[in-house]
Amino acid sequence: MENVIEKKFKKDEIMANLKPKIGIIGGSGLYDIEGFDQRRKKSVNTPFGKPSDDFIVGKLNGVEVAFLPRHGQGHKILPSEINCRANIYAFKEMGVEKIISVSAVGSLKEELKPLDIVTIDQFVDRTNQARPTTFFGDGLAAHISFADPICPQLRKMLYETGKELNFRIHDRGTYLNMEGPAFSTRAESFLYRSWGMDVIGMTKMNEARLAREAEICYASLAMITDYDCWHEGEGVSTVSVELIVQNLLKNAERAKKLLKTVLPKAAEARVTCSCQYALKNAIITNKDAISYNVKKKLKPIIGKYL
Repeated sequence: MENVIEKKFKKDEIMANLKPKIGIIGGSGLYDIEGFDQRRKKSVNTPFGKPSDDFIVGKLNGVEVAFLPRHGQGHKILPSEINCRANIYAFKEMGVEKIISVSAVGSLKEELKPLDIVTIDQFVDRTNQARPTTFFGDGLAAHISFADPICPQLRKMLYETGKELNFRIHDRGTYLNMEGPAFSTRAESFLYRSWGMDVIGMTKMNEARLAREAEICYASLAMITDYDCWHEGEGVSTVSVELIVQNLLKNAERAKKLLKTVLPKAAEARVTCSCQYALKNAIITNKDAISYNVKKKLKPIIGKYL
């Protein structure tokens, strides 16, 4: 019979060999996913500070995964306070090649109903740039192509899996990233509708931008909790907040089911998109002009080009 020390050694050895290629970022209502095998917490430090929380690393439906709660366990971090650079850098350092991001959103269109899912493909940025939006600077200039900010291969996989599960899921949509933490004014909400925006949230665009800089495939499930305040009868009230919380919990359960179903497909799929080459012609600064400290700090991201 194995003693306790032998069991612990074997468990540590198994965990050390886990190298997740897929990352999951959970948003409002999705702070954990049940069913992890060989589960452990992994604390990570980065040159950009600490990520939102410890990662949960293990196997989910047989696939090696690294899960991160975007707002921290217990939802302690405001959208504007999320250290996206640390979050994405940590995924890159772990060897993650694909990130699936889940978040709650409000709807800006009648046909996009509460409890629907949108596999977004575009963004409009309405933040005040208070959040760091790039890994670059400090003597290193790089300009990624961001015309199509979502990985088309991974997005299509999410959409088709949602259809297989008979979820009310919409193929494509534009996500307006507002600043927060307050929700929109009614005038802003009508303005965004006039622009043709589909859903509104506070977190996604920075993740997508930084994931592209890190050459990680990134796709998103936008889980609709309610209509934004343009909608008659909607607004910030006790009743609507209670409804939002109820819908958050319902959405979280469906997101978990979709994630568990799509993971084996995502793990088997060979990366054929251009996300993995995003920096190929993006670095403008002469290699000799990049400082040692910047090269060291960004080695996981730019190392193959130096």
